[in-house]
Amino acid sequence: MQSHPPISASRRARVLAKLTLALALAAGTGAIAPAAHAAAGYERGPEPTEAILAATRGPFSVADTNVSSLVVSGFGGGTIYYPTDTSQGTFGGVVIAPGYTASKSSMAWLAERLASHGFVVFNIDTITRSDQPDSRGRQILAAADYLTENSSITVRSRLDSSRIGVMGHSMGGGGTLAAANSRPSLQAAVPLTPWHLDKSWGGVRVPTMIIGAENDSIASVSSHSEPFYNSLSGAPEKAYLELNGASHFAPNSDNDTIAKYAISWIKRFVDDDLRYDRFLCPPPNRSTTIEEYRSSCPHS
Repeated sequence: MQSHPPISASRRARVLAKLTLALALAAGTGAIAPAAHAAAGYERGPEPTEAILAATRGPFSVADTNVSSLVVSGFGGGTIYYPTDTSQGTFGGVVIAPGYTASKSSMAWLAERLASHGFVVFNIDTITRSDQPDSRGRQILAAADYLTENSSITVRSRLDSSRIGVMGHSMGGGGTLAAANSRPSLQAAVPLTPWHLDKSWGGVRVPTMIIGAENDSIASVSSHSEPFYNSLSGAPEKAYLELNGASHFAPNSDNDTIAKYAISWIKRFVDDDLRYDRFLCPPPNRSTTIEEYRSSCPHS
């Protein structure tokens, strides 16, 4: 079993404070204290089920706002999707980057679907469509900073700026690794059929799920996703999902397997929502959609 670095001091303090409050309330009323995970996390939405994760939309209604490239610096603008609900507190944020030659439209399906599960999601364009992975990583971080500091009051009023995850496809997936390597305060990373010339990511300190594709002829799992996963020696948690029979472009259209596991990973580590552990640990078995799954289970 892999050893795991401790959680950050700030997160530990939040967890202990909430547990202390829960125990105090229980002691004062004679009630049984709630389970630790209920007090420690940022649970948003109903109890998760296979049916909820398989649906093309989650439980939250979503609105969106476009951000012009003319009003931002360091990336190419994009579209922010956010829950319309204001009754459950703030939501974690996620930045998604497209792959080489692609635009934000290639990842819009996943951005909107993720937002409907209770996240503020910034689906970005890159400065040029030929930007390389490290550049895309810097652009992901620039977009995260814009989201937390300069987005509209409507967006920021719904966003918990301390809880940000990152995702990306192909070179955007390589950029996701680069962003996670540069900013360990990120809560989660999900590279999708990632491409990068650097194969060693031992410096990443962010919970990372890599999703590869069995028939990827552009970023083959043997030279990209698998070496990336194997190199994540410093990540507090990691997982590798290989899509059965899928190509490099599987993340560019509706894919229930990608959605289920990416949403579960983001829920688990951006929201600290232990209700999603059961979809990730123990690892799912090989199936018609999953060729292979590896993980650093347990997460809790």
